[in-house]
Amino acid sequence: MKVGIIGSGVVAKALGSGFLKHGHQVMLGTRDPGKLADWAAQNPGSRIGSFAEAAQFGELVVLAVKGTAAAEALRGAGEANLAAKTVIDTTNPIADAPPTNGVLKFFTNLDDSLMERLQRQFPRAHFVKAFNSVGNALMVNPQLNDGVPTMFICGNDEAAKKSVTGILDQLGWETADMGRAEAARAIEPLCMLWCIPGLLHNQWRHAFKLLT
Repeated sequence: MKVGIIGSGVVAKALGSGFLKHGHQVMLGTRDPGKLADWAAQNPGSRIGSFAEAAQFGELVVLAVKGTAAAEALRGAGEANLAAKTVIDTTNPIADAPPTNGVLKFFTNLDDSLMERLQRQFPRAHFVKAFNSVGNALMVNPQLNDGVPTMFICGNDEAAKKSVTGILDQLGWETADMGRAEAARAIEPLCMLWCIPGLLHNQWRHAFKLLT
């Protein structure tokens, strides 16, 4: 599969390397190609381009930027380049404010998630929330003492969620589909919960598991 990743930070790099590891073609989109020179050298076969070039390249698109920059990045990618494509939304609506006792501040509320806002702004894209509730070091084939962790996803398009489930299987996750886009109101705050042990105790090697 051709995967276009919008972003050049640690999440974009981790997922880009993971997709390459599993045989996919990858282009990372960035405003500053120099930021990815070392990563590209360490990942033969990878490609670097603009946001628009990455979105056009990808059969699957991954949005991996700060939540505050998400809408602007998608506008840079171009609505036409996103139309009818699955867009994995890894973002969280983290506000530009310090946490309180380890709890991050969000610029959304529990009645409206960031992914819902993005879906309304780019209605022809098929957004699927994923990879927002774990750190970049554990995104690809995580090895944890208690077994395979759960990735919670949601989105309005069933085919898109099926495609993302296949990707998650490949990257070593089990998938829990929480339904339509409104479920992102619950999934995005998992980022807050995941970060608390890290921010308070510098413990970052954990993930969530849904037991039935």
